[in-house]
Amino acid sequence: MASKIPDVSSLVSKAQAVFTATYGGTAEVAVSAPGRVNIIGEHTDYNDGFVFPMALPLVTVIVGRKTNTSMCKVQTLSEFADKPLQVEFKPPSLSTPLKPGTPNWANYIKGVVANFPGVVSGFDAVVVTSVPLGGGLSSSASLEVATYTFLEAITATKVSSLKEKALACQKAEHDFADMPCGIMDQFISTMGKEGNALLIDCRSLESTLVPLNDPSIIFVITNSNVRHTLSGTEYPTRRKQCQEAAEVMRKKSLRDATLNDLETHKSSLSEEVYKRGRHVISEILRTEKAVSVLQKADYFQFGKLMTDSHNSLRDDYDVSCSELDQLVEAALEVPGVFGSRMTGGGFGGCTVTLVQQECVDKLISHIQQRYNGKPTFYVCVPSEGAQQLSL
Repeated sequence: MASKIPDVSSLVSKAQAVFTATYGGTAEVAVSAPGRVNIIGEHTDYNDGFVFPMALPLVTVIVGRKTNTSMCKVQTLSEFADKPLQVEFKPPSLSTPLKPGTPNWANYIKGVVANFPGVVSGFDAVVVTSVPLGGGLSSSASLEVATYTFLEAITATKVSSLKEKALACQKAEHDFADMPCGIMDQFISTMGKEGNALLIDCRSLESTLVPLNDPSIIFVITNSNVRHTLSGTEYPTRRKQCQEAAEVMRKKSLRDATLNDLETHKSSLSEEVYKRGRHVISEILRTEKAVSVLQKADYFQFGKLMTDSHNSLRDDYDVSCSELDQLVEAALEVPGVFGSRMTGGGFGGCTVTLVQQECVDKLISHIQQRYNGKPTFYVCVPSEGAQQLSL
């Protein structure tokens, strides 16, 4: 059975109750920002390629109010956050800029405050999320974009473009969480629209909404509920390997290389670097093709490209794991499934499966029988990006 996704209003009510108990009074502002699932286009964003995510109904909600205390106070309701669950810090100034510290979860918030273009004084806030932490559904970008949206609301500051907002949140993650992420997660959390996925050109930073609202098909996200420790160290390693491949081929990035270029320079690359390059170059091509066939409602071909993507991530990019492979194999055994793949950085987390609406229950039942662990299922359609909520 799929997990019931909490509606936003219930998250707001939960956060408001804690706000009153923690700070007294009532919150004056509420905002939300979604997590995301990347449908296809994995590990292409930092190679100037294309990605194709959609925003999820899984969201981070922040409620709060502006204060005159010159202190930023934040309480998180996440059960899995590192302790303490409440932090206080002073807003940045010329003499005392904000710096990362502990607990780690607060660095995502501090980073956004530090990169916000408006003047931030003090505030009280409570954070609650339905985005699973460490599941590859971008709980971090959801928190960053929610924080930025909250700051917009309490300071009455609006940036000139959503792109500027997403870039500020990405910089927060680079500088304060020390994670050299691409732009995809912050873009889709900021710009997602209900009933659409978003094709993002990670070089030009142009994005195109692609309708994805056929009621006969749906995406099922399966959380393996495992997270291997390799995930933190292997990500920067993959980036370096991609840079090496591009440099050997004398390309600005792998976006500029072809599979023929890669074969021509194969003798100058280690087997490992060659395979990394092969995944990225082929994945960029797959993503462009996938959007093209989706626009023709060719779900069979779209699903095949999803599965090809998983195989490439498993064999060439080496970021899958036995649990993710098992989930994909089980999904593909079910009639009505078009395709399935791991999604996110890898080494655990989630898979995403495109399936006929009428076959969802069969899919979930079959995976539960075949998978050795205890998976969690989310049945999702493309949802809205960050927004201020009415209280």
